[in-house]
Amino acid sequence: MNHLKTLILKITLSELKTKDLATLTQRIISKADSGKYPVIITHPLLEKIKAESLNYDASYSKSTFSGKGVLVAEADVERDMAFRNLKKFLDGYRDMPLLPNYQMAGDLYDILKNYGLDLDKLSYSSQTAQMKKLIEELELPENQQKIDALFLTSTIDDLKAKQNEFELLFAEQASANAELRTVKSASAIRKTLEKQLKAFLNLITSMRDIPEWRLLYADINELVKAAKNSDIN
Repeated sequence: MNHLKTLILKITLSELKTKDLATLTQRIISKADSGKYPVIITHPLLEKIKAESLNYDASYSKSTFSGKGVLVAEADVERDMAFRNLKKFLDGYRDMPLLPNYQMAGDLYDILKNYGLDLDKLSYSSQTAQMKKLIEELELPENQQKIDALFLTSTIDDLKAKQNEFELLFAEQASANAELRTVKSASAIRKTLEKQLKAFLNLITSMRDIPEWRLLYADINELVKAAKNSDIN
């Protein structure tokens, strides 16, 4: 009994690393649920720790961003390539007066020029806005006739498809990132978990001289010491 009084469940929870705090919490829950300590198994404070532990595990393991950035970047490269191919074709064709309908190529090239020949170098949002306007103008009947005459229908359709694919992926990324940011932060949940763990350790410490609590106190003390050692390491 005198030996037990020398044991102190003292630890600065805020100094533990994220995963070390999660590990200590899970070990305490596992120990309390082992069936060896009837005095604690249905305690309301233990139930609160269990619930908050689930929130903490979910929040600290979540990604800050959706991970869709690579797909969006790849889709942007694809639409850039489609735009450049169209630009190169029209630029070359308009300078060859011996070819049929070369003036039409010049007209379409001028439309591209109006929206920026460096369209592919703009930011995602700026490029998307300009590209949508460009496609809308190309779809006008008088321009569609020129596209058909130059056998560019499939090329324009490919540009439209690449633009639509980019917009779809970009919208998915924005939605996923926004959803992640609405999840309660790990730091906020951690403070709540620390508060409940501290209350739990204080409870066990205050009850350590009562026979039914002695073994639980001694076992939890070992878990606390292990957590402190992990922090040092």
